[in-house]
Amino acid sequence: MKNLFLLMIPQNPNGDFITLIKNASPIAKLVLLLLVIFSIVSWAVILFKGLEYSRARKNSLRFLDHFRQSKNFSEISRMASLSGNNPLAEIFKMGFREISLQRGGRENQGRLDLERIHRSLLRGSNIEISRLEKLNGFLATTATVTPFIGLFGTVWGIMNSFQSIGVKMNANLATVAPGIAEALVATAMGLFAAIPAVIFYNLLLNKLKVLIAIMENFILEFLNISEKLS
Repeated sequence: MKNLFLLMIPQNPNGDFITLIKNASPIAKLVLLLLVIFSIVSWAVILFKGLEYSRARKNSLRFLDHFRQSKNFSEISRMASLSGNNPLAEIFKMGFREISLQRGGRENQGRLDLERIHRSLLRGSNIEISRLEKLNGFLATTATVTPFIGLFGTVWGIMNSFQSIGVKMNANLATVAPGIAEALVATAMGLFAAIPAVIFYNLLLNKLKVLIAIMENFILEFLNISEKLS
């Protein structure tokens, strides 16, 4: 089997994978280029989003500890204004702004409208979720599209093999090897781009779900404290 695979790859004095790419048809080169671009960008997204989610979770948990210890909204607001990549701090700002508006409009009298505060907190949460979801769609697209791009390259390589058979009127390995080699490389590159995208998309989605759960719990804690203040 190994010898058969080697026979399917065009041979030359410096025969290697690079030479195989150089000898490929223009369409095959375009397919491989697209797959390489998808792969590089998807890995960049994976690294960026992984670091972003880790920082967001770390900063949020630190802010949550401070929120639970202090419960002085004015002091917490000053800390929140200095926070970066901190979903809980951003949600707190929305809730505290609503409380300040209600207190200011009522001259510190009357009960707080918890429903309005809840809506403000949810609005802040939705904004943060949308921010954290950015670029994840590219991984989903990569996982879905690249196998089909690789399949196109596979079909194109096999078509070239049949065309060579028709031109040379000969079906030996030397005739069909270049096209089949292109097909195999396109298939492998399609999977190479798609598989990591699928795996890390699901991992990042799980990390995002954890952050969403932290945000939902924070909203409930904020509302409980707000109810005591009203």
